[in-house]
Amino acid sequence: MHEEVIGAALPTTAALAYLGDARHALYVRRMLVEKGICKSGELNEASLSYVTAEAQARMMRKIEPLLFEDERDVYRRAANSGHLNRPKHASAADYRAATGFEAVIGMLEWVGDEERLDILLRAAHEEE
Repeated sequence: MHEEVIGAALPTTAALAYLGDARHALYVRRMLVEKGICKSGELNEASLSYVTAEAQARMMRKIEPLLFEDERDVYRRAANSGHLNRPKHASAADYRAATGFEAVIGMLEWVGDEERLDILLRAAHEEE
């Protein structure tokens, strides 16, 4: 649990999702480079299987049982937020879950909990 996290001290869930999207994209990019993919076109193509709403919703389902209560609260608030500017190819359920995933990652980035970020991102990307 993140005792230092007070709801009012956090940015909005939309801002956390924005931050989490960037942090997750960086994680994916590093992972792909570590796999030996070096050409930008190949990197961009490979990253698409990780950064779509569908992929992030799948990752959220993997990590949801691992979430602490404050992370679960941020997830619920982000997933249930009123805005839904989803891409045409994503279902509303996947888009909401992906937004929640990004918000949780963003919250951990915001509070600087690198250890927890590593645990959840590794679990999210663990092969089936």
